[in-house]
Amino acid sequence: MHVTPFPEDRRRTPGLDGGACYHPATDHVSVETIAVVGSGLMGGGIAYAAAAGGYRTLLHDVSREALDRARRQVRADLDESRARGKLTAGEADAAYERLRLEPDLNTAVAEAGFVIEAVPERIELKLEVFARLDEACAEAVVLASNTSSLSVTEIAAATRRPQRVVGMHFFNPVPKMKLVEIVRGLESSADALRLTEDVARRMGKETVVVRESPGFITSRINAMIGNEAFFMLEEGVASARDIDMALKLGLNHPMGPFELVDLVGLDTRLSVLEFLHRTLGEKYRPAPLLVQHVKAGRLGKKVGRGVYNYERED
Repeated sequence: MHVTPFPEDRRRTPGLDGGACYHPATDHVSVETIAVVGSGLMGGGIAYAAAAGGYRTLLHDVSREALDRARRQVRADLDESRARGKLTAGEADAAYERLRLEPDLNTAVAEAGFVIEAVPERIELKLEVFARLDEACAEAVVLASNTSSLSVTEIAAATRRPQRVVGMHFFNPVPKMKLVEIVRGLESSADALRLTEDVARRMGKETVVVRESPGFITSRINAMIGNEAFFMLEEGVASARDIDMALKLGLNHPMGPFELVDLVGLDTRLSVLEFLHRTLGEKYRPAPLLVQHVKAGRLGKKVGRGVYNYERED
């Protein structure tokens, strides 16, 4: 991480593994290295975007199997970008060389100038991760949460640097989706927001800045559309395929609501709806059919079956 100016007298703070992190007393950070914490579907996609954007990228997960799976997916996404003419062969190979897998959290973030958390959407897990990141990272580093609905202010309160904590909501699939919602928590500083915008744009993304509110912009609207689709399916208004086709051809949506929920995960959608129901009221009560699908283990493409059956696909 390059920090300007670099102070002569630096404070040492013990890291989680007994090592030390330097804490420069400045907010002016030049980001060359990004750490992504969590290597699932979103984390792997974010790592792709960071590496393709020219950042040295460290991808962390506690599971070596998950890291290896993410590396294969990043390679596949880079190859697809090359085939589509978005990257040259040299650019794709260079991006892959910038990616490093790191199972140790302290090592992953030690040199990072910017950290993006992409762990599952559970507030207790995110609070734990941010408390650990706060101990492990230099205090000038911005900590960004890839949350689709949770409170950035609450997450920031787990740290001693709430002004350096922001939301950075990517969209699935990250390599193809252009938008990043940047979420301003109660104490997020203008400098942290500007740096986050710079990082997102270097990744090739367009940004909107949102004041923290439940569901932000997209999750709030999309959850309602997807939930209504489940009510319609339960009522027998139309088949899942016809509802999907109607929204794609009639409203110009790139994906139908059931195709989308199968991609992001029915359990993830249910978690978002339950949070919106608690915070915004009855209009976000999850459709009973969605709840039944989750209880049945029909969570979408990741398990081979959701609204649609993918088990017979190659």
